[in-house]
Amino acid sequence: MNHALLVTTAAAAALLLSGCGGSAAQTQSATSPATPTASPASLPAASGAATDTSAASSQPATQSGTPLCTAGSLTATTDSSGGGAAGSIYMQLIVTNSGTEPCLLKGYAGVSLTAGADGEPIGAAATRDDSTPVTDVLLAPGKAGAATLRYTQASNYPDCTRTPAAGFRVYPPDDTASLFLAQPLDACSNTEINLLTIGAFQPK
Repeated sequence: MNHALLVTTAAAAALLLSGCGGSAAQTQSATSPATPTASPASLPAASGAATDTSAASSQPATQSGTPLCTAGSLTATTDSSGGGAAGSIYMQLIVTNSGTEPCLLKGYAGVSLTAGADGEPIGAAATRDDSTPVTDVLLAPGKAGAATLRYTQASNYPDCTRTPAAGFRVYPPDDTASLFLAQPLDACSNTEINLLTIGAFQPK
């Protein structure tokens, strides 16, 4: 009787251990699919390659070693020998590299009429004339670039509130500092009237 009880108890224990082993195997099987999704090492490498390609394609393609010309290294004059037509005066806005290093001019100057060297702009700033292409103008020390500046007589506009201007405020392309160029003219304080037009700088 005691021998039979021991056999039954041993059989029950073996059955219980077998059931626990099966349960542990099912748990591993259920979590194993997570292993492949967490382990690919190729994803960071692919991402890095894409980043490197993007960085390479964004490199500047122009004369990166030459700084842009700034107001501090330029002097400005005008040459109005181009004459005028229909109440307009055409002149060349000439900027000269007064520094000791080459610099790059590219694009349009910001030009407005002003009451003085430290005065506020009067009326509308110059609009851009895109009839000449934008080009790189490399200025060695002492060399100049020029842009066509047109001034339309304020008297051409009956609605113009005429205001005396002492000259032009000139901002080189991409610069926040300006030059003052003395040239007394009449301005219109009305900002909807455009008296000035400026072209892109060209080699002189």
